[in-house]
Amino acid sequence: MRDHGGDLDRAQSSYGGADWIDLSTGINRLPYPVPPLPLQAWTALPMARDVARLEEIAARSFGCAGPVVALAGAQAAIQLTPRLSAPGRAAVLTPSYNEHAAALSAQGWTVTPAPGLSAMAGADLAVVVNPNNPDGRRWPPEALAGLAAQVGLLVVDESFADAEEGLSLAPILPRLGDRAVVLRSFGKFYGLAGVRLGFALGGPTTTALLRALAGPWSVAGPALAIGTAALADRAWQAATAARLHADVARLSELLAERARWTTVGSSALFVTVETGDARAAQARLARAQIWTRVFPYSRGWLRLGLPGVALEWERLEAALARGGE
Repeated sequence: MRDHGGDLDRAQSSYGGADWIDLSTGINRLPYPVPPLPLQAWTALPMARDVARLEEIAARSFGCAGPVVALAGAQAAIQLTPRLSAPGRAAVLTPSYNEHAAALSAQGWTVTPAPGLSAMAGADLAVVVNPNNPDGRRWPPEALAGLAAQVGLLVVDESFADAEEGLSLAPILPRLGDRAVVLRSFGKFYGLAGVRLGFALGGPTTTALLRALAGPWSVAGPALAIGTAALADRAWQAATAARLHADVARLSELLAERARWTTVGSSALFVTVETGDARAAQARLARAQIWTRVFPYSRGWLRLGLPGVALEWERLEAALARGGE
């Protein structure tokens, strides 16, 4: 199933109300402050030099010495990577973000679920989400570099890696050539999902093909301006990463104390817990207009993004304290 978080319209149609806290996604609820945008960002076609400037700043931010391609969100990259070669056998680390398998299947690939890295060896294309969504599993760069040597193309989705020190494959990509491509999200860590900005990092042939597949003007002018400012703001990035790590620990403790839910795994932007009955747990919070994420393959797993302002934390704590009322 291609189910997703962020489906607040479904929550509202089932439970009513308008004052919802959407914790069903792993999007930072304290977003980067959008700077004033020049009128040209809205009225003119994006200029090549502005794209190049954004990609240069993105490369520095990600610690990547190789080429970077700006795209209209990490989702756009997910839709394009199956077209990098003729369809064959793809191995997708499972459970994980379901769009990877769906996009590959739509392009004629035979998709095999893989429980771990060793099960992916020999695949024509392998997909690893790192940190993994929703169970928070992590793999060090050297382990992924080893896998890249055993598959035709390794796709590493690092949509939740911005606050993860030393986890990214980006710094060692040049030595992997065109055997690996890294996907990065902008909207999650920076809390600006509506900007629709993401990046693909890889070897020269792979990135050139992705750029050609994306076509001209694949990133909007406002996204170029916002992304350029945000990716250069090291002070905001450092402060936000520190806050997110503290908030993950706070949320895990709150869920354990108030609801007796055990943490399955987490990233800096979400916590996944075992509840015993995820749909009942989701409904319990939905009655307080707090929306969370359940998964069709697990009866018990519930994923929660991090609350933002103090009032959101207070509402979540109150909803958990009410129990099954």
